[in-house]
Amino acid sequence: MPLSIRHETVYHYTAPLNYTIQQLRLTPRVEPHQRLLSWNISSTGRMHDFADAFGNRCHMLTICGRHDEVRIVASGTVDVAALDRGRLATPVDFSPLVFTVPTRLTEADAALTEFAHTRLRTGAGANSMLLLELADAIQDAVLYQTGATVVTSTAAEALRLKQGVCQDHAHLFLACCHVHGIPARYVSGYIDPGDSSHAESHAWVDVWVDEDGFSGWVSIDVTHARFTDASHCRLGIGRDYDSAAPIRGVRRGGGNESLSVRVEVLYQS
Repeated sequence: MPLSIRHETVYHYTAPLNYTIQQLRLTPRVEPHQRLLSWNISSTGRMHDFADAFGNRCHMLTICGRHDEVRIVASGTVDVAALDRGRLATPVDFSPLVFTVPTRLTEADAALTEFAHTRLRTGAGANSMLLLELADAIQDAVLYQTGATVVTSTAAEALRLKQGVCQDHAHLFLACCHVHGIPARYVSGYIDPGDSSHAESHAWVDVWVDEDGFSGWVSIDVTHARFTDASHCRLGIGRDYDSAAPIRGVRRGGGNESLSVRVEVLYQS
């Protein structure tokens, strides 16, 4: 059954703004196992449609003139098929080695490097089952705790805190893979949480494997230590949160900002 998704983001300001510009990655990717049945993004202002360097469909939203609120609503229906052990059939447009370079959010310090070497054996990183064991180890090391970190928190900081959310789990996994030179990338998206307390907005990873006659990307939900399945809807891919964030932008004016986000993901009967 398709996933019905509604994602509302509202920014409130204590003083009027003169200008807002936001880059939106709020349109699910079209891939062999995932297709859009319907999708719409609504907001005030003007939107320009484009594709970024990673093939994500994006919109540049600009709002001019006085305003004290920015409301963005993305909604629609996405048909997602189950994957065989998380294996993606997406064509490879550029070298996976692009995703071996650490970023500010995934750079390993001494403690993280030691964690990577003890939790993932050198030379065995391209094995899916060992990568799932790494996800298990990350679950044990970093307790899922909303509010423990912020979007600028690094993988090394989350490991020191021993708390974080799906974004931190993904960044820590990427950092461990980079220590071993294994291509791995960040994925933003949605999940039908079922009975879980985890939010419908979600993040996970794709990692490059070469095993059992398969060479390509395997998608792993680090927070749940399992392969992704039909409950996962992919929005964007990138090297980390910064390059795959659903919404990023700047403003002129506005005073203090408050943010409210509401995401609903349901299987459509």
